[in-house]
Amino acid sequence: MSAITFDTLKYADRLEAAGVPPRQAKAEAQALAEVLTSSEVATARDVERLESKIELLRSDLSGKFTLLQWMLGLLLAGIASLILKAFF
Repeated sequence: MSAITFDTLKYADRLEAAGVPPRQAKAEAQALAEVLTSSEVATARDVERLESKIELLRSDLSGKFTLLQWMLGLLLAGIASLILKAFF
């Protein structure tokens, strides 16, 4: 995980310039810095790994779905042949 750099003084100064009271600007800057440093942030590599895992699962499920379609088709053909045999 990479660290996020955050300039709390610059952020507080911008808030003050926008009309936020100084104490509130400093508190907001500290709270935001705390959140950014304590929470885990996904990196591009994390997203790439998840995408590759999802693609593997998708291909696996696609193969299983194709097998199920064939099995259902054979089952329906068998049932149809039994019905036809019973009446003809």
